[in-house]
Amino acid sequence: MAVVGAHVDQTDPIAEAQARGADAVQLFLGDPQGWKGPEVRYAGGAQALRAAAADAGIALYVHAPYVLNVATTNNRIRIPSRKLLQKQVDAAAEIGAAGIIVHGGHVLASDDPATGFDNWRKCIDQLDAKVPVLIENTAGGTRAMARGVERLEQLWAAVMEADGGADVGFCLDTCHAYAGGEELAGLVERVRAVTGRIDLVHANDSRDAFDSGADRHANLGQGSLPLEDLAALLREAGAPVVVETPGGAEEHRTDIAWVREQLG
Repeated sequence: MAVVGAHVDQTDPIAEAQARGADAVQLFLGDPQGWKGPEVRYAGGAQALRAAAADAGIALYVHAPYVLNVATTNNRIRIPSRKLLQKQVDAAAEIGAAGIIVHGGHVLASDDPATGFDNWRKCIDQLDAKVPVLIENTAGGTRAMARGVERLEQLWAAVMEADGGADVGFCLDTCHAYAGGEELAGLVERVRAVTGRIDLVHANDSRDAFDSGADRHANLGQGSLPLEDLAALLREAGAPVVVETPGGAEEHRTDIAWVREQLG
């Protein structure tokens, strides 16, 4: 049976998983838009959450804060990003997370993207990755590090040069890919040709059109993604699936049920 789950509120992710009939949950540890260190809001703290997840058979994934950008040439963002990522990785390890998802980031309009790729190499070189770091593809930006397979290939080549680079994983977001200009048909094969792996799929429909560059998720079947291609992608990826779709438990149960139906 495939592992299928949803992104949920961090206060009681185990109860949220059970309300959705989920095998996994993704959560933030603290403020996704802030620079403060990670915070485990589950009653009893990190060890209690780790034990509760193990008892319930729920896999935990952590999503790093959106503010992180380890690729940028702006020292005031890049250096704090590296420090906060390490703190997030450490906290994810404490709760027994299966991985931590990090957006690919971007460089400034005046910068050579090669600088951003190399900044990722330096980040991984210095990181004590106690849990797998899963780089996620993004939807928009002309200077984004992980928009489209072509950029992803350059990013992966740089990361593989780092000490620990071989342990870095990949999270494939279907909305980000489609809105970023990648057709879903054949995408798993194209991605694996570059990364050699897909460790997690974010199964999201897109409110916007193909190649729009807009990161706006929709519930499955309610956006612009071709559903047959999405279903085929999920089967071909053979990875755990997390939905990051709008709504609460009821909407997520519907999306999770659709994913499970496609995976048989």
